Amino acid sequence: MLWTPAYAKFVRYELTKPFYFFHPPNTISTLKCSPQLQLGQSNCVKRFCKGKEEQVTHDTPFSQGFSALQEDDSPWESDNVWTNLALYLFTLHIPFSFGGLSVVALFNGQPVLDPQTEALSLLTIQILELNGALVLLKYTAKPQYKFSNFFKKNKLLSNRNWILSSALGFGFLVLLIFLTSLLADILFGSKPVNPILKEILLDSVISRVCCLLAYCIVTPLLEEVVYRGFLLTSLSSTMEWQQAVAISSVIFSAIHFSGENFLQLFFIGCVLGCSYCWSGNLNSSIVIHSLYNALTLVITYFY
Repeated sequence: MLWTPAYAKFVRYELTKPFYFFHPPNTISTLKCSPQLQLGQSNCVKRFCKGKEEQVTHDTPFSQGFSALQEDDSPWESDNVWTNLALYLFTLHIPFSFGGLSVVALFNGQPVLDPQTEALSLLTIQILELNGALVLLKYTAKPQYKFSNFFKKNKLLSNRNWILSSALGFGFLVLLIFLTSLLADILFGSKPVNPILKEILLDSVISRVCCLLAYCIVTPLLEEVVYRGFLLTSLSSTMEWQQAVAISSVIFSAIHFSGENFLQLFFIGCVLGCSYCWSGNLNSSIVIHSLYNALTLVITYFY
């Protein structure tokens, strides 16, 4: 029988200890479960790997960063995003938004519509475009996609409140527009309010109600579903969320065909996009859009 030194017995004893003996129980889960460890079948390794898996699952919401949008949230296939958007623009948005009032004037036999008729026509046109857009978007969306996904609460992001996002987003948007408008007035002179809209608001109660419904309910719902819900969500599944917000905001600004307001509309689109990305709920951008349009109507009416 061979003699074994005392230190050799000590080393052999230490090496035969289970892995978790070397680490306090509350620190094992902070280590990585390496492939070598996963090859072992001992209880200590299984417990270690399980603890690591549970920690990764728990940390998933925080690993997403600012944006709460997921790749699986995309309503359009990545290859069809621009085709579907062009289909909406050329079959619904441009004909209704830029030709609707002309058609109404043609049927009435009047070259210029009176303010109340124009307000009623504007509301009707917006409702028709909204319904047409919902049908078209449903047809072009993925078969399994549901519109309710835009408004569902993500259980993994319970700490993100869309109401808080709406309040902060609206406050920041008002401050941003105020500063940019002030800078524009200094550089280019003050710009008068929209004279056509002001005339409609001053005409009658019916005209004011129609404007309120069109600008504060129908239009925000339509534009947020299209440009944030479908376009931004689909783009964010193939690129960084910042790029998706910027591109969707450029499109949002461009479709208004207003060169002098392009930059301001771009900033508005960015705020709406960031609010939607952070909350993951389309209610936030709809509320901000609605409140901003309501503020615009109030300013136009009184000034």
